[in-house]
Amino acid sequence: MQNRARIARVVEAIPPSGIRRFFDIVSQMEDVISLGVGEPDFVTPWHIREAAIYSIERGYTQYTSNWGLLELRQEVARLLDRRYGVEYRPEGEVLITVGVSEGLDLALRAILNPGDEILIPQPCYVSYAPCTLFAGGVPVVVGTDAASGFRVSVEALERAVTPRTRALLLNFPNNPTGATLRRADLERIAALAERHDLIVLSDEIYSELTYDGAHLSFAALPGMQNRTILLNGFSKAFAMTGWRIAYVAGPADLVAAMTKIHQYTMLAAPITSQMAALEACRRGEPEMERMVAQYDERRRYFAQGLNAIGLDCLLPEGAFYVFPNIRATGLTSEEFAEGLLNEERVAVVPGTAFGEGGEGHVRCSYAAGLEQIREAVARMERFVARRLRSPARIPSPAAT
Repeated sequence: MQNRARIARVVEAIPPSGIRRFFDIVSQMEDVISLGVGEPDFVTPWHIREAAIYSIERGYTQYTSNWGLLELRQEVARLLDRRYGVEYRPEGEVLITVGVSEGLDLALRAILNPGDEILIPQPCYVSYAPCTLFAGGVPVVVGTDAASGFRVSVEALERAVTPRTRALLLNFPNNPTGATLRRADLERIAALAERHDLIVLSDEIYSELTYDGAHLSFAALPGMQNRTILLNGFSKAFAMTGWRIAYVAGPADLVAAMTKIHQYTMLAAPITSQMAALEACRRGEPEMERMVAQYDERRRYFAQGLNAIGLDCLLPEGAFYVFPNIRATGLTSEEFAEGLLNEERVAVVPGTAFGEGGEGHVRCSYAAGLEQIREAVARMERFVARRLRSPARIPSPAAT
């Protein structure tokens, strides 16, 4: 009897996450400064943790509605209206999910038929293409580069559109580059989406971590709310990664389709996490703003320090990553990351983890204390100096 393959072909063909591979290596090493995983170094603010603890003490341990607690959906709708000027009905247009990752998976499965294409600007978060493939879709990569500030051009998107193009996936501020999209960019992309009748999946998980000017949600653009699935959550802005709690807002028909999948696969987000998120919506913004101010200080120092040691680095406009160009060392992204880890005990992620367009770069998270970042830059200077002729002086924090 012939043995059949035990693993589905689509799963077999996708490599493990490049981020997690380095994270697993780091976990077995000592004296490593980890700038690899995109996780805030802050602990969830106490009043949010206390709200969760109190909810357990009061016996809130049951399932909620598949949609999530109505009270939380109401607060999410108020938050979106207050911060971004977009209005959603809590009943029918807001769904609570287990992280933005689940929200993305639900959105892709709800809108894609087999063979449908989705445009994905790259470099991009590691799960976008695999999740598209899992949903039966075809990821179509649209490249960006440092010369354009890693902002996708409408011309490049236009060239990538075919009769099979169903959707566009945006992430701004961007992971891994820290770039964001400005109003003029968004308005031109909106016109393209209208012209080709595209659904836009707008991953705005880093929206609160925008440093220069206010974040403009794609759904807030004229005529775009009805074709936008807005993905956001609590993990980055409120330091709640481990709570796995997020939300989706969008047109009622699309959110209902996503909820149908959600109710058969996940049922509902954990009630304890929902109670914590409720407190974050109501009273978490002051702590969030204090964290963002510290990220701002770190990004300025880090980008300046990397440029000073010979690695060209744009000042990120959002999120908590720098994405320096390491080509001057003569190493590939993989070689640079492995060499830096082995020789100087600093963990960064090769740019290729975020797609082929990431070659020549590495992602470094500044969701770490300033002292750690200072030490990391000093170690990186030693590593780079062994490959460059004239290392430069690292700036002092006062210079920022």
